[in-house]
Amino acid sequence: MIESLQTFTAGLPELLQWVGVILAAAIPFIESHFGAALGVLTGINPVVAIVAAIVGNILSMLIFVLTAHGLRSKVTGRREPKVETARRQRVRQAFDKYGVAGVSMLGWLILPNQFTSAAMVSFGASRNAVILWMVISITAWGTIFGVLASLGFSYIG
Repeated sequence: MIESLQTFTAGLPELLQWVGVILAAAIPFIESHFGAALGVLTGINPVVAIVAAIVGNILSMLIFVLTAHGLRSKVTGRREPKVETARRQRVRQAFDKYGVAGVSMLGWLILPNQFTSAAMVSFGASRNAVILWMVISITAWGTIFGVLASLGFSYIG
């Protein structure tokens, strides 16, 4: 999948390759960290690749958070809670233990940022707190992975 995304991004006109990175980073499991690395490995300026990956991941995360918040507002109090899946239980346990900040920074190890952020909102976390901490997390991890890819790429090249 990563190779397909890299081929797609590299196939775009040079002035639009950052759009390919935004689109790739909006995909769950790719996110800012792999999106930034994808951009760097495609040959995009590392700063542009990192910023594009962060923007793509934040935009898709916002869609998930705002949708989850709207759904939670409509559903709250109308139905009994459904049985949670094993992954959702792991996110809830992490949420109960580490809070919004901890899950935002490390939740991508369990689930993609988009799903983790939506889950936290569905658990009752403040929408604004989730957005703030997810933006911090997406920016931090996108920057870290982009810089590492850039250093590794320049070291190899």
